[in-house]
Amino acid sequence: MRPEAGLRWTPPAGLQRVLAFLLDSLQGRFVLAMLGGLALVQLLVNLLWYHQLEQRTRRQVELAAHHLASGALGAVRGLRELPAAYRPLLIEQLRTMGGTRFLVFINAAAVEVQPLPGPPVVRELEASLQRELQARLGQQAPLRVTLASPLGLRVGPQGGLLSDLPESWVDPSLLAADRPAPFVVIQLETEPGQWLYLSSTLPDPFLLEQLEFFTWQRLAPQGLTLALALLLSLVASRTLTRPLRGLSRAAARVGHRSVPQPLRVSGTAEVRQATQAFNEMQERIRRYLSDRERLFASISHDLRTPITRLRLRSELLDDEAVQDEFHEDLDELDLMVKTALQIVKDTDIHENRAPVRIDLVLQKMVRDARMAGQRIELEERPLTVFGKPLALKRALGNLLDNAVFYGGGGEGRPVQLRMEDGPEGQVLLTVRDHGPGVPEQALHQLGQPYTRLAHGRQARAEGLGLGLSIVRDIVADHGGHLQFRNHPEGGLEVRLSLPGPAAVADAADAADGAAG
Repeated sequence: MRPEAGLRWTPPAGLQRVLAFLLDSLQGRFVLAMLGGLALVQLLVNLLWYHQLEQRTRRQVELAAHHLASGALGAVRGLRELPAAYRPLLIEQLRTMGGTRFLVFINAAAVEVQPLPGPPVVRELEASLQRELQARLGQQAPLRVTLASPLGLRVGPQGGLLSDLPESWVDPSLLAADRPAPFVVIQLETEPGQWLYLSSTLPDPFLLEQLEFFTWQRLAPQGLTLALALLLSLVASRTLTRPLRGLSRAAARVGHRSVPQPLRVSGTAEVRQATQAFNEMQERIRRYLSDRERLFASISHDLRTPITRLRLRSELLDDEAVQDEFHEDLDELDLMVKTALQIVKDTDIHENRAPVRIDLVLQKMVRDARMAGQRIELEERPLTVFGKPLALKRALGNLLDNAVFYGGGGEGRPVQLRMEDGPEGQVLLTVRDHGPGVPEQALHQLGQPYTRLAHGRQARAEGLGLGLSIVRDIVADHGGHLQFRNHPEGGLEVRLSLPGPAAVADAADAADGAAG
């Protein structure tokens, strides 16, 4: 059963910010590398130290097992040499006067002892001690060896506890609740129905505590070291990345109209080199923009003079219709010059949006194209769009030029231009040529700046690949859509949708309703 997409776990916002800092920023990656490296070194050192400590403890455990086995064998042999009736007397005398390191009992049955939990070396101690005792006492003797905690340790089958014995029998320090020393319990059946119970501490009572390595007393200094390394890494990384942040902010300001200020050269050698290169690049861009603005201003000024002369000469024409066409073309040319100058100055020229009879615009463009010898078929309908007149003329002109130059409109079959009503008050325009079309894998590249395909470069070497990108920007600014596809019968087909006055009115009503 597949889990639903909505049940997928999403990290909390705080965790997402931490992960973004550690994995996405240079400062975070530097801190992560420093802390990760230090933590890895500490882990490897701890593991190596623990391995050496474990090996040393194992050797000490073997020696302790040998000493305990020797002492236990002496006590067992001494008791075996006595008649059974005298053994309790000897044990009582040893308890009163001392003389053995073992606490000795004679029980009628073996006592159940809870083994001491711990690392594998605990069980190895029990096994080593049992093997040595079994080898010296003989394989036929029933024997039990257990390492246990003195707290709650039973010394008799009836439930007697070690803690209940007189203090003279057992050193009270060995039974301390905060740090009890482990006891080795040896139980041997000397005769049927008679079990000898021997218990004692290790030669080094706290030998096994050495293996409790990963305790807070030992890990706390390492944690403090990591915390100090984190603090120093944050300070160092912030110092290293501060010039880069300044470089990023300065790069974001490049291209704006503010006067660029050179960055202060500081930081490491690599950062200083990058900052110096950025300052030089910024100065070159500033000079280029200044030179370009002066050039276009000069061109604009020079073009206005012949435009003015043409306007005066057009007044001498007798045909008013031809005179109006001249005036319209000159107005358009004058606005284009102003637009070019405003674009160079990086400001937006103001052009009011208004209803535009797109069929009339296309009629004039097709008529002019036919006068230039180009073949275009127009299926027109009286349709109106709402937009910027000059921008729309520029977009439609680029589409027609693209179809004529690259689609074979001058020779062979003509370019087809069709107009129709679209859904939701849209106006649909379709431009189809009969050229070689575009490879399917390259369709998504159309409309991107400076994109020219192979057959386009062969047909027209002087192009820059900006025509369709301008069309896409203008259509997007009007809220329309642009679609490219290869026609099933050959050639490229461009479908353009633009909002009509009804669509604009509906959008305005919807906005007013949402605001209300």
